[in-house]
Amino acid sequence: MVADTTIGSVSESGLLGRILPLFASSPHAASGVVVPPGDDAAVLSTGASVVVTTDTMVRGRDWRDDWSTGHDVGTKVVAQNVADVAAMGAVPTGLLVSVAADPDTEIDWVLDLTRGIADAAENAGCPVVGGDLSSAPAGVVVVAVTAFGDLEGRPPVLRSGARPGDVVAVCGSLGWSGAGLALYAGGAEDPMADPAHSRPLARVDAAASLLMWFHRTPWPPLEAGVAAAVAGATSMIDVSDGLVRDGGRIAAASGVELALDEEVLRGEFLAGPVELALGAEAGWREVLSGGEEHSLLATFPEGGVPDDRHAPWTLVGRVVEAGAEGPRLTVGGAVPSVTGWDHFAG
Repeated sequence: MVADTTIGSVSESGLLGRILPLFASSPHAASGVVVPPGDDAAVLSTGASVVVTTDTMVRGRDWRDDWSTGHDVGTKVVAQNVADVAAMGAVPTGLLVSVAADPDTEIDWVLDLTRGIADAAENAGCPVVGGDLSSAPAGVVVVAVTAFGDLEGRPPVLRSGARPGDVVAVCGSLGWSGAGLALYAGGAEDPMADPAHSRPLARVDAAASLLMWFHRTPWPPLEAGVAAAVAGATSMIDVSDGLVRDGGRIAAASGVELALDEEVLRGEFLAGPVELALGAEAGWREVLSGGEEHSLLATFPEGGVPDDRHAPWTLVGRVVEAGAEGPRLTVGGAVPSVTGWDHFAG
């Protein structure tokens, strides 16, 4: 008897029967889930203000199977959603997951994806409460997640609240995911994938492996988003499309200039794995424009940056009045020549 190995060889209910148990350990009760997956819709007990966001990943566009496992994809698609929730100053409370896949997709890959989503959901402290399955044309796999969050009575932290006199700070890394992608795109293989990796890696190989791992499985500093909101952050954004592009979004929404300190950025974010693996020039480009980092960029009143050694914030600049050039982001007094990730760029 031939084993069922592709999703086209089992029914939708049969596949769901394998997927749903993997979400069984999600923290349903703690997140106010009244009705978990299994009915036409989930039921959540929410606060007065609900944060909702969604992101989609497409095979061949947002990941490659020769680089990423299904578990990696599951981790990343959850990370990019809960990072948006954190950037509003909210706590993640639930996830909806939708998958559209070629019927020839291996069941084992889908189950690996599911475990990645379940593990990431557990790390975020929120359950998967439902979703959808659909078939897709040959070779196509699309994974979409919608995340819900609770502001717990706080006002949302918007992009439009930065004011002259505020300071600018980053929580997390810059350039790591972009550097990992650059290494993959350049034909590099993760040194840790080498069977001989039990031997100590050279420093440059260790740096490359770290960056490539981070590109596959970035994770945002979730608690820092709430801490920033409690501390009075005036604006905040998830660094998903690069420091320059996302910082520019705060500048544009707030009508200000974000004046970033080049020396600090080079010393705090370029020095280390990024420069070691890519060199100064290419590494600097990734610090400024590398996407899928999912760190937090925020502005605070002077003296208002949270002091948390577990999720430290690094001061990287100041907010100043917009000049004749209009709202913008500058680094070392100049507008960077790099921009950032654009889904529809050529």
